[in-house]
Amino acid sequence: MINHKNWLEGIFEWREKHIPHKQFVYLLSFLIGIVGSLAAVILKNAVHLTHKLLTRELNVENINFLYLAYPLIGIILTVLFVRMFVRDNIGHGITRVLHSISKNNSKLKAHHCFSSLVASTLTVGFGGSVGLEAPIVLTGSSIGSNLGRFFKLNYKTMTILIGCGAAGAIAGIFKAPVAAVIFGLEVLMLDLTMWSLIPLLISAVTGTTVSYLFLGKDVIFTFAMKDPFLLKNIPYYIVLGIFTGLLSVYFTRGALKMESIFDKIKNPVKKIVVGGILLGIMILLFPPLYGEGYNTLNSLLNGNANEITNQSFFYRFQDNFWIMSLFLCMILFFKVIAMASTTGSGGVGGIFAPSLFMGGVAGFFVSRLLNLFDFIHVSERNFALTGMAGVMAGVMHAPLTAIFLIAEITGGYALFIPLIITATISYITIKYFEPHSIYTTRLAKRGELITHHKDKAILTLLEMEKIIETDFIAVAPDNTLTELTKAIAKSKRNIFPVLNKDGMLVGIVLLDNIRHIMFNQDMHQITYVRDIMILPPTFVSPDEPMEEVMQKFEENNVWNLPVIRNGRYIGFLSKSKIFSVYRKWLLDISEE
Repeated sequence: MINHKNWLEGIFEWREKHIPHKQFVYLLSFLIGIVGSLAAVILKNAVHLTHKLLTRELNVENINFLYLAYPLIGIILTVLFVRMFVRDNIGHGITRVLHSISKNNSKLKAHHCFSSLVASTLTVGFGGSVGLEAPIVLTGSSIGSNLGRFFKLNYKTMTILIGCGAAGAIAGIFKAPVAAVIFGLEVLMLDLTMWSLIPLLISAVTGTTVSYLFLGKDVIFTFAMKDPFLLKNIPYYIVLGIFTGLLSVYFTRGALKMESIFDKIKNPVKKIVVGGILLGIMILLFPPLYGEGYNTLNSLLNGNANEITNQSFFYRFQDNFWIMSLFLCMILFFKVIAMASTTGSGGVGGIFAPSLFMGGVAGFFVSRLLNLFDFIHVSERNFALTGMAGVMAGVMHAPLTAIFLIAEITGGYALFIPLIITATISYITIKYFEPHSIYTTRLAKRGELITHHKDKAILTLLEMEKIIETDFIAVAPDNTLTELTKAIAKSKRNIFPVLNKDGMLVGIVLLDNIRHIMFNQDMHQITYVRDIMILPPTFVSPDEPMEEVMQKFEENNVWNLPVIRNGRYIGFLSKSKIFSVYRKWLLDISEE
């Protein structure tokens, strides 16, 4: 009988002897790029076919009440699939990837390789107002993570493979290799080193090639540069940047607020019904909210703006400037609610496509308002394109990703200057109100966010549970100095926690504070621990972010702090132990 364990170990040993580590990572990045892109191709085609099957008989001039039912059906199917087959939370894909990097040694569960694909197909195919990019990034990242685990690679290498999976998936969806690489560096916070960059490039180019092979040269958006960029319009692109930045604030806060409202609904059936019906009503009134919204963007980019009123109550008023403007404003307002209703009620999808959608509509809306003035003439198509970069840069806090993605997927390189201006201004605007992106806000509040700041990144990676020291000998408040001296003789420490009968910390005894009476026999029976103990300057909680812990060490000028959970003593944190683990992590993540 074949021993599979020995057989696998033999393969691992052969690989280590014959394939250098760096070349092996390049090989894996190539493989991950292929598989990640194939997953993207499968997902896009599955959603496209589902969407086409459900909407091909709908009349563009009539209101279609099937929009009331489709989203609810999609959410029900998604929830059933997740509960019956996955039995795990698969929402917030990119946030989940970031959390795995910061707090789970870059390990993602194996089911993420397929679960998000199926769930997002059901959600978006039936009209859920979210995007496919976050689920496919989670899928690609999971493929990279699980390959790394299979070959028993270290944390840093697995993190790079996660980035390769994300880059391959993004490149596969958008055919945008440069943006895919920048996404890994800017959003997933990978280090900008050649060790990280080369695998990302391999995966991105491979993913793009596979996408071209299966999907041809067609791109998501078609954009032909008909209106040239004029330097005199720069101030108006600045205005667009401010507007999209403020819109990004609404996007971020509105989405988080709506999701918190759905979180308060504990009954899962009620949550599905409320979210599904609410979403269906919004799509019935505003059909552009159906699905990803890329058809709407194509209409705006190709000068066919009136098409976005098809199948709506506004169809007969498409030539009325003010009613059309009101329609655009209401789309911008309700898109965030529709997106959050989709995910909050159990649907699976991301904010990538919604941010592009809102950016395109916002750019078109701003250009129409500016063109009301006789002395201003700006291109509505160019503004729609540039607005896409503005909202994406603001919502994701990723201006470079937004700039290069929009330029690559539309071929709009002639608009590079306005893309840079609008994306940069939008990012600066939202940073004033929101220090973190919609992906990272939850992680930042829990102190679980990896950043490009090396010291903060390492502190985030440190797990407090593993560095708490518990070899301190505890004493009771009623112990005499004699009993304390016996504890001192057994201990290798110079701090002694004082605990009551319930295990609560009531004080500490410092060896330095009792040296002058330790050897005075007359004091041994008349001196009690409660008389010589002191209160610690502060304490820390096991759930406290390490950055805040280090700040407490510095503010109180101490080397040890007690760890308390609900008043109960757990152990001590030592600054020297933290420094020791810090140095180890620094070596691990800095090696080329």
